[in-house]
Amino acid sequence: MSVPDYQSIMLPLLKITEDCREHRLNEVIETLSSQFLLTDSDRKELLPSGRQPKFDNRVGWARTYLVKAGLLESTGRGKFRITERGLEVLRTNPNEINNRFLSQFPEFLEFKNRTSTQGADDNDADLESLDRTPEEILDSTHLSLRKSLADELLERIKNCTPKFFERLVVDLLVAMGYGGSRVDAGQALGQSGDDGIDGMINEDRLGLDVIYLQAKRWEGTVGRPIVQAFAGSLEGQRARKGILITTSRFSQDAKEYVTRIEKKIVLIDGEQLANLMIDFNVGVTEVTRYVIKKVDLDYFDEGGLLSE
Repeated sequence: MSVPDYQSIMLPLLKITEDCREHRLNEVIETLSSQFLLTDSDRKELLPSGRQPKFDNRVGWARTYLVKAGLLESTGRGKFRITERGLEVLRTNPNEINNRFLSQFPEFLEFKNRTSTQGADDNDADLESLDRTPEEILDSTHLSLRKSLADELLERIKNCTPKFFERLVVDLLVAMGYGGSRVDAGQALGQSGDDGIDGMINEDRLGLDVIYLQAKRWEGTVGRPIVQAFAGSLEGQRARKGILITTSRFSQDAKEYVTRIEKKIVLIDGEQLANLMIDFNVGVTEVTRYVIKKVDLDYFDEGGLLSE
């Protein structure tokens, strides 16, 4: 089955703690994954950011919400146990526990009201329908904004002049650590004049190796013949490495071709180009920054302080 949403995890998680013993989060995650019959693929599914397994994150938030509602209590680093209120809830044999169910507890409502950015009229609907954890929502929103920015960047690249596009390529490669200084890289690009090669740039600041470039604002799909011609141009220069950049896309045949030849040719399509510009801050400017923090458990480890 697919990874369950965090609200579906709440009741099974609470039932695991019904023995009133202290439980560790990592152990509960393993138990729940077995109960939900998750496959290895399910367990490896990551959040949009790729920072954490989705199931682990959802179990963590299910525990957090149960703690906020007073059904569980934290007892140490990654440890928790059921409370008397949690036992009382299980005695009622509920069919499910979700955000709407937890809203009967004042502590949970206070927590949600502090963290919600919506009005009071929307809060109940939010509690009932929200299946993704806050990190999933934040990650998805970030990816959506990034995709929109990449699309806008690519559109502007397609409308710029060939000379500006050459400068953009140099700026990006220098930002990525190639070419030494901006001046050196600028002199290198466009100087070879060889058929099929637009320029060359140092692979490192010392100039120990050279990478040959071809950067074109193609509209249609770039197929194998163009890539093969570029490889032939590298042969004429006795070059071993090349970068082929397009504002469109490469055919599957072209991608497979570069994996079968001896020379190292990197293909960068329009989507990759825009994302590299975002990653290395070329042609973009920062608007705002959000920092997510968590409790430093080492700081509160009194046992460690006493042993010093």
